[in-house]
Order: sequence, then structure tokens, then C-alpha cells
Amino acid sequence: MTNFGVVYVTASSQAEAEMIADALVRDGLAACVSLFPIQSVYIWQQEICRESEWQLLVKTRQEQYPAIEAKVKILHSYTTPEIIFLPIVTGCPTYLEWMHTQTASSQP
Repeated sequence: MTNFGVVYVTASSQAEAEMIADALVRDGLAACVSLFPIQSVYIWQQEICRESEWQLLVKTRQEQYPAIEAKVKILHSYTTPEIIFLPIVTGCPTYLEWMHTQTASSQP
């Protein structure tokens, strides 16, 4: 197990996803954020909802998660945004070192 992970965040639009991604990378909380359009199906207030959303895959260190969650909650338009940390069990050592370097100077 490494101390790295991916944080899943969904956003309501491409503009919102880009704004969140820019803030996380600029603040040194994420080494990289990948963005792509998705279709989500979920229940909200007893109704099945189908929404076009944007998925963010935030590559980071585990100790950055609290700061990422706090930042996303400030910037996000949803009342209950998806913010989920998934640990990276293993990975390419040079990529993991790059992730560490990109996120080492930030303050959680």
C-alpha cells in the first residue's frame, strides 16, 4: 500500500470541474486532475435522477484529503458533493515520486 490515492469528485458542469481542478493543482493539493463527462443515475429526495455531470479524478497523497475535501466543499455548487478517497495500492514508482513532488509543498 502506498500513501497515494485518487479522490473522486463529480461536478455539475465542465466550468465547475475546471475551476475546482485548477484550485486543487494551484494550491499543491493535487499532482494532476483528470476531467471527463459522465452520466450519473442516483436517488435524491425519493426520486430517480439522471444527470450529465463531470468527473474529476484527483491524484494526490492521502494526507492531503482533508484539505481537498474542505476546498471542494467551498467551491462546489452541490449541497452534498461526491468526494471519495480511494487508495492506490501500487503504481509506477516514477509516477508516484512525481505525485509526491507535486504535492509536497502544500499545507493540508
